[in-house]
Amino acid sequence: MSRVLSAWPLIAKFPRTRSLLLNRSAVVPETRHVFASPGKAQIRSFQPVRLREYQEECIQAVTSSLQLGHKRIGISLATGSGKTVVFTQLIDRIEPSSKHATRTLILAHRRELVEQATRHCSNAYPNKTVEIEMGKLHASGTADITVASIQSITSGDRMSKFDPRLFKLVLVDEAHHIVAPGYLHLLEHFGLHEKRDESPVLIGVSATFSRFDGLRLGSAIDEIVYHKDYIDMIGGKWLSDVIFTTVESTADIRHVRNGANGDFQLGELSKTVNTGEINEITVRSWLAKASERKSTLVFCVDLAHVTGLTKTFRQHGLDARFITGDTPKLERGERLDAFKRGEFPILVNCGVFTEGTDIPNIDCVLLARPTRSRNLLVQMIGRGMRLHAGKTNCHIIDMVSSLATGIVTTPTLFGLDPSQLVEGVSVDALRDQESRKEAEKVRESDALTVTSSDYEATGDASVTFVEYDSVLDLISDTSGERHIRAISRHAWVQVGPHRYVLSGPDGSHIRLQKAEEEKEGGAMFEAWETRALPKSVASKSPFAAPQKLLEAATFTDAVHGADKYASEKYPSFLIVSNFPWRKQPPTEGQLKFLNKLRGENEQLKATEITKGKAADMITKLRHGARGRFATHEAAKRRIQKQVLKREQQQAKKIRELVAVGPLEV
Repeated sequence: MSRVLSAWPLIAKFPRTRSLLLNRSAVVPETRHVFASPGKAQIRSFQPVRLREYQEECIQAVTSSLQLGHKRIGISLATGSGKTVVFTQLIDRIEPSSKHATRTLILAHRRELVEQATRHCSNAYPNKTVEIEMGKLHASGTADITVASIQSITSGDRMSKFDPRLFKLVLVDEAHHIVAPGYLHLLEHFGLHEKRDESPVLIGVSATFSRFDGLRLGSAIDEIVYHKDYIDMIGGKWLSDVIFTTVESTADIRHVRNGANGDFQLGELSKTVNTGEINEITVRSWLAKASERKSTLVFCVDLAHVTGLTKTFRQHGLDARFITGDTPKLERGERLDAFKRGEFPILVNCGVFTEGTDIPNIDCVLLARPTRSRNLLVQMIGRGMRLHAGKTNCHIIDMVSSLATGIVTTPTLFGLDPSQLVEGVSVDALRDQESRKEAEKVRESDALTVTSSDYEATGDASVTFVEYDSVLDLISDTSGERHIRAISRHAWVQVGPHRYVLSGPDGSHIRLQKAEEEKEGGAMFEAWETRALPKSVASKSPFAAPQKLLEAATFTDAVHGADKYASEKYPSFLIVSNFPWRKQPPTEGQLKFLNKLRGENEQLKATEITKGKAADMITKLRHGARGRFATHEAAKRRIQKQVLKREQQQAKKIRELVAVGPLEV
């Protein structure tokens, strides 16, 4: 490993030159260019491509689907599987729908992808004209194959020169972007916004055929006809083996809000992750676990994080350099080529190398940015999975932020707990852990599922859940009094969980409740009395301070003790639950008090309630029913929020799963 710092940033050694684009025609108009050295035309000989077994299998799946009448199909292939090779080879495998519809349009959203597709097409089809529509380069619209940047072809009227009737095929690279507005606009131009017999065939290719933001790919792609993920590819030795290490970075991202796409808001995430302490932990983790690696690609949150982390690496004497979207093209190319040649060990970036990057020598990927997106995580680790001479495996170091909710880490790709820390664990080992976890779930489910054949039931058992839609329902509910009135002759009223009130004269009352903590001697319940003060006593409060009457080990003992005291101190006609007055109609004052809480169409009538029931309802209101209902509602909303969050997380997991078959619209 090189620890000698380079004179960096790099100084361009050559003047800027404009790359020329490929075309096989003898006459080269302004819009048709050839790949060449500056000033010299270069003729490329045909280079036959030998397809891998799964690549041919994929192409056969596509042609079979087309024979069944499908027009808008998707191919899901892992990073490093040769997606560009597959869709390039599809061009000649797909028959024109008419003798005039012979042209092909290839769409991509990044310059590197456009140039890569053009190179592959030039090698595969030396007798076809290949043009680029990107930036200042304008295609004629009549070439056999046009490779276009989606941003350029959809700007102004540049799309109008492409006659949909003359195209047999539209290929979309990184097709998980296909439901973005620009793509949908282009699909409509080609009649592909819906299935039509006369429209070209649409084939979308992606390694992450799902959307984290919830947009439905089914609005553009009808079905996925072939899927092979990176685990399959590693197992088949088509991709490099991978080992994983997760490191708890201590960054607390609980309060980082979500951005518009559902992932973390980058500005807030950067402030949390891009600190001297966290950057130091990141660099020391790399030194401890991957210092022997020759080519490490580091993913950061934003430009500030790139600067901070690169600086920390270099403070440790490590030759780390960065590339960002703002790095000039020539310097970017030279810096990237130097990294590919192994001239320095650490390349730092943010969002530049998640897609369309071919750097097979990468043998370590350092994930310094937390994410909630499984797609992004797969894209980042996919950068290190390409095979390369002398490369045994790629080491993925995942800086797991602690105390995070909804974070996606390398263990989650295998169904494991995102907070689970692993060190130097292979894909096979992680899959084995996943299998053991699934087996444990089965055992737990079996243990918790009891059927009638497991035991002979001796009685009925049920659980009742009580929900209150309003405070009126709460004070009307008498279910809480059934137990206490079964062991007491007095009119106790439940005013809260394990809290009961027995009302006496002038507002005096006894409160029976469960003790907050167990008392000496095992006392679990206590009774308090609050006495009304005589009107002659000058006081801000009409009541004296509560006085403890008793403590008891059991609820029954507490009730009996409080009953004995009440029988001696309070008039029987006020506290006995079956006293005749309680069965009489309510007073006008009771109805007026209760009806203040009710709507015009919900007014209580004297025939609908007794005087005793009205008294109990008023007692509940005076002793915290409104607050109890508010607490109940808050708990209900909290549970609903938790359920919704779990449902959203589950829906996100389902969206990010890719399988052969129709896509949901």
